[in-house]
Amino acid sequence: MAINITSTPVRLTISLIGEIDHHNASVLRIESDEAIQKSLSPTVTLDFGEVTFMDSSGIGFVLGRYRIVESYGGSIEVINLSNRLYMMMKLAGLEKLMKLKMKG
Repeated sequence: MAINITSTPVRLTISLIGEIDHHNASVLRIESDEAIQKSLSPTVTLDFGEVTFMDSSGIGFVLGRYRIVESYGGSIEVINLSNRLYMMMKLAGLEKLMKLKMKG
């Protein structure tokens, strides 16, 4: 799993690459949380375009970032979801909390 973080004054983008599972979710959380707390960006985008596998740890990862961003009044969106990941997040009810966008 790799992570790429880019920032502008109005958006923080966290691009995830590889697998998200219970083995690597804690590293993702630490790096993402540091970037979010440093930027306090009004919009945080989680880009799942290069995620090849995700288990329930990925849902927990997204929810945790949502809680942080919501605490300071920001919003979060999850983009470039495969059909499978989109359905997982939708079944978890995440579309009620944030924007979910499929690839394409």
